Amino acid sequence: MNIAVFIDFDNIEIGVKTTLGQPFDIGAILDAIKERGEVVTKIAYADWTRAGEHSRMLTQHAIRLVQRNLTPGGDKNGADINLALDALEMAFTHQHINAYVIVGGDSDFLSLVEKLKQYDKKVFVVGGRAFTSVILQRNCHEFIAYENLSGVRKQSRADGRCRQPRRCRLPRRCPSCAAR
Repeated sequence: MNIAVFIDFDNIEIGVKTTLGQPFDIGAILDAIKERGEVVTKIAYADWTRAGEHSRMLTQHAIRLVQRNLTPGGDKNGADINLALDALEMAFTHQHINAYVIVGGDSDFLSLVEKLKQYDKKVFVVGGRAFTSVILQRNCHEFIAYENLSGVRKQSRADGRCRQPRRCRLPRRCPSCAAR
């Protein structure tokens, strides 16, 4: 299986840090994906001027970084749109790629998942159970829970609550933040 990996960096990094209370580890994700086939391309989307050392970590794994510049009115879905367009373009132009991994839990990717499946592509989603849309978890071919990856520290809060509820920036608030 030839796999293309698309990373919504802001979504996954914030979700892991806020919900699981640990730093994001791209190595653990890539190791899990490599068990399923050969990774032929890896692309991450974010505003890298605000990502600090994370951009270095990703480039050390040969991940291409796509810069998202925020506009004055905001750019809430800019990375999501670019990710979806790039994935669909790749589905049309790179026939040898038959599996796609979306790293991030945004329910906006449901249309992309469904479209890739219509084109006979296998679709994996990597994210945390608490911050990945349930509908996205159910509609991909395989959901890979970040907290279950080997190498990921098992120190998420036992009660499943956000460690920073007042500052939660997840697109869909984590379970404890949604209750406020």
